[in-house]
Amino acid sequence: MRRPLSLLALLLVGLSALQAQAAERLLTVGYYDFPPVMYRDEHGVTRGEMADLTRQVLRQAGYQPRFRQLPSARLYAALVDGTVDVWLGAPGKIELRSHTLESRHNVGHTQLNLYHRADTPPPRIPDSLAGQGLIILNGYSYWPRINRLLQDPALDIRLLRTASHHSALAMLLHRRADYLLDYQLPAEQVRREQGLAALPHVVLQRVPVHFIVSRHIADSEAVLDNLDRAFVELRAAGRLAALPEG
Repeated sequence: MRRPLSLLALLLVGLSALQAQAAERLLTVGYYDFPPVMYRDEHGVTRGEMADLTRQVLRQAGYQPRFRQLPSARLYAALVDGTVDVWLGAPGKIELRSHTLESRHNVGHTQLNLYHRADTPPPRIPDSLAGQGLIILNGYSYWPRINRLLQDPALDIRLLRTASHHSALAMLLHRRADYLLDYQLPAEQVRREQGLAALPHVVLQRVPVHFIVSRHIADSEAVLDNLDRAFVELRAAGRLAALPEG
């Protein structure tokens, strides 16, 4: 009986080693600044409800997250070359289609709005934008339908770029342009911080948020399956961090 027991002991030791190795595996999580749900604070720590959810799901799946903040273009390039393993973002990006896998479950939604001042009539899309200035933020990307709208030569939209949600809102209120393209959650945070009344807006796009895994990392399909499983387990147990809607 000694030999079978020895073999069983060796198998158990090997299995334990593999499990420990999986538990220690670091996954680089790329993101771009999206306060209040995911952002880097003044100490360089990644904060927000989306960051908390990401930590929960990765740890439940047996991984350790390492966060890396990047502008959208560099984030997409890092998913393509495999230097970023995971992104929590919008599915269906054409430039990522052949380089990434998307989770089966969506973890929340994000909403892209066209804001205007109360003294500006509600816009009719796309006619009201023709020949007008539109404030947009550097470092963000949009979906094909929105990009076609922004780049339509017949509309001749004048794009005014800025670096932050604070400066974007200030530009709108100081009449640098009549319209602002921004995501609802960060725009609403800035508005509340400044004690301003709600801004009128038109919803341009509402899309789900999924885990996106680079195809160029080791065991990419297994990683995605583990994340999907962990998300379902946490949700079923009622232990999943809630994301604000918007």
